[in-house]
Amino acid sequence: MIDVPLSVLDLAPVAATGSAGEALRHTTELARRTEELGYRRFWVAEHHNMPAIASSAPAVLLAHLAAHTSTIRLGSGGVMLPNHAPLVVAEQFGTLEALHPGRIDLGIGRAPGTDQVTALALRRTMEGLSAEHFPRELADLMNYFSGAEPGPITATPGRGQSPAVWLLGSSGFSAQLAGLLGLPFSFAHHFSAQNTIPALQLYRQSFRPSQWLEQPYAMVAVNAVCAETDERAEWLAGPAGLSFLKLRSGRPEPLVSPEEAAAYPYSELEREFVAQRREGQATGSPETVVRQLGALLERTGADELMLTTMVYDVADRVRSFELIAERVAGGLRRKG
Repeated sequence: MIDVPLSVLDLAPVAATGSAGEALRHTTELARRTEELGYRRFWVAEHHNMPAIASSAPAVLLAHLAAHTSTIRLGSGGVMLPNHAPLVVAEQFGTLEALHPGRIDLGIGRAPGTDQVTALALRRTMEGLSAEHFPRELADLMNYFSGAEPGPITATPGRGQSPAVWLLGSSGFSAQLAGLLGLPFSFAHHFSAQNTIPALQLYRQSFRPSQWLEQPYAMVAVNAVCAETDERAEWLAGPAGLSFLKLRSGRPEPLVSPEEAAAYPYSELEREFVAQRREGQATGSPETVVRQLGALLERTGADELMLTTMVYDVADRVRSFELIAERVAGGLRRKG
């Protein structure tokens, strides 16, 4: 059995036959159910200009989710700092923390989470879009929460209402920075599996104790699709693989059904691309998933796993988390 805390990363997937409103309602349903099951946290990710993903405004969505849950921690996985002025992020998440004290996580990423044209539309200027500006903007954001360096601007809410700040990453840059700052770190194994081990090693080697952490704390995000049988899980995972293929090909589309994904005329190169994306992830029956997640834990030494499940039907999404809670983690609700 998996004995580390398990959490959820949701992208509010939009089905080809559905709408953004339906996707957001399904995300709300999933947040409530995973809270009942005992998952530790529920994060949503900022993406833009992607027809398959409706979680483009994390702060707004988190306010809605907080109003429909009561105990599960809620957060961003992440807010992409290059897209926003630090003051705006401080005020938004300061507001969330003021309304729901002790329940809010602010996961910060240094990539825009979209293409450069869309990033420019968000920021309205090229200044700040480069990753070179990230450490300074992160420092500004943290200062708005702490007020350690008083200035002419006070974030209200914000100062004195700091959420738990995490750094997110898919390479070594944020891993090292998180270590140097003594912050918890979440690695995007679900789309950058080849960099997982080096980044986690760098995080732990760089770690300095801080006011937030005495020891490094690493969470690993992993794709997980669990069903009663391996064959059923593989079938349900088909639309996500096709969606990622189309995204990387410059043709982003909403999620198609498993039947449509199975009927898609993949080339050999495309099949290889999808298969490579699945390596190191977790897809199968509870017995298969427990082996896959156990192997991931053994390789990474992660303190926590964050599961993301991109499937077409919300009932299958919910069922995947139920099976993992009961038959992979041994009943999360008993863990407190």
